[in-house]
Amino acid sequence: MDYSAIGTKIRELRKEVGLTQGELAKDICTQALISRIEKGDIYPSAASLYQISKKLGVDVNYFFEIGSTPRLDYIKEVERQLRALRIKLKYNEMMDVVKLEERNPLFYNEPANLQLLLWHKSIFLFEVEKNHAKAIQLLKEAYELTAGPKKLLSEREIEILMTRGVFEFNLGNLEESMVLYEQVNDALKTLEHLADKSIKTRLLYNIARSLTRSGKYEESTKYCQEGIRWCVEEEHFWGLGELYYHIGHNYEQEGKLDEALPFIEKAMVIFEMRNNNGYHSFLVKKKEQIMVMMKERAEG
Repeated sequence: MDYSAIGTKIRELRKEVGLTQGELAKDICTQALISRIEKGDIYPSAASLYQISKKLGVDVNYFFEIGSTPRLDYIKEVERQLRALRIKLKYNEMMDVVKLEERNPLFYNEPANLQLLLWHKSIFLFEVEKNHAKAIQLLKEAYELTAGPKKLLSEREIEILMTRGVFEFNLGNLEESMVLYEQVNDALKTLEHLADKSIKTRLLYNIARSLTRSGKYEESTKYCQEGIRWCVEEEHFWGLGELYYHIGHNYEQEGKLDEALPFIEKAMVIFEMRNNNGYHSFLVKKKEQIMVMMKERAEG
């Protein structure tokens, strides 16, 4: 892709409105980054390009008229940013992106793109504002923007259904969550190719969590084991640590401490490799607790 055309146009517009690179960069990024964008070394993120366009007094669509950068690239970049923030649980930053793009005609004029924003807005409402009823309603609206009764579900529609399942699980509505997870499972069977392998991993993990909450530990463990096999076969390791930990958690709940410990240790290694210090520290303490219980049991 030719980034230089975008950078050249930004430089031209900046000079026309009489802004220095530092003035353009203020509240958006660094002056050095603006310099690299104008030289064509890098392409601005979706959020940055939108903010730059506003400061320069043009619509963001203006940059797509240049012809070197298709609009799809911008949408995909926003989607990538939202996914990364969602996975890292950075909900406030995620909502900042949503608010920014809600004013962008590329999103509010296109149902599929608007759906992306509504989906993430619902997650913010549920997780941060704790407005559960509004979050679920918004999620249903997002789903209905594109889902039809006779069409196969897209990966995003499947993910939205799974998000509803997670919402219901967190509200303690286990039967409702399992119904939604079953819908997701049926939809996945209709897809010949799954671009995001983690969708199936997350489904199996979420089913396992619901089963554990219902006291069905052995059945839950089977779903975790299926998830682990899926990760290994597809060489996709997102969720592997969570699955190993959950098996250990199931064994702990059953009082099988000797069997729980190896799975806790495997999860520790994975989270250490992922530099997930929070989860790793939690597992270190969990391992210590299990070893203390094992010692007390042996002495008793």
